[in-house]
Amino acid sequence: MKKKMNIAIDGPAGAGKSTVAKLVAEQLSYLYIDTGAMYRALTLAALREGIDLQDGPALTEILSKTTIHLQHEQSGVRVLLNNEDVTEAIRMKDVTSNVSLVSSHEGVRLEMVERQRKLAEKGGAVLDGRDIGTYVLPDAKVKVFLTASVDERARRRYEEQRKKGIPADFDQLKEEIARRDQLDSTREFAPLKKADDAVEIDSTSLTIPEVAKSIIELAKERAR
Repeated sequence: MKKKMNIAIDGPAGAGKSTVAKLVAEQLSYLYIDTGAMYRALTLAALREGIDLQDGPALTEILSKTTIHLQHEQSGVRVLLNNEDVTEAIRMKDVTSNVSLVSSHEGVRLEMVERQRKLAEKGGAVLDGRDIGTYVLPDAKVKVFLTASVDERARRRYEEQRKKGIPADFDQLKEEIARRDQLDSTREFAPLKKADDAVEIDSTSLTIPEVAKSIIELAKERAR
């Protein structure tokens, strides 16, 4: 590929965005920016401080005093919250069930988007989230909207948690994913939606490598 561009991968919870984005970045030698991990880190900080998660200004205030660093290593991306490694902690259930609420506040998103745009300003980055193609990087050369059925997304989360030794209930995961879809797509500021120029990929019956291959081929086409 001659020139490096930014790649935006959006979609609902559990569609496989992060796994696909990591693989695409790795195969193209791009920078992977895990925007979801940034919101999770703030959610963890707020829970630890006992902040009311409905209080947007209070959350924005905490964020302004918080450093969130994505450290790229061979084993993957480590997430540092004020220099503390919280890579595992941000995947815990209390964070997962509250991150949509925390990320729905306009002040929080404005600050996070500023940070994300700065990370991606040199190009050659892969970002995944809910509003990357529509709001964070509207000029990204490659935009993908990755989706899958609620059942399939719940099954993937179930398998993922079981592998990590985290207790999981399939029906409860289905409910949580459906609730996150509702919250993400109906929030007032920068809701989850497919960008007009995004390519939609339904990953229900595809493997992660198959999805990644499709996105890489699309990127190579756009780079010509």
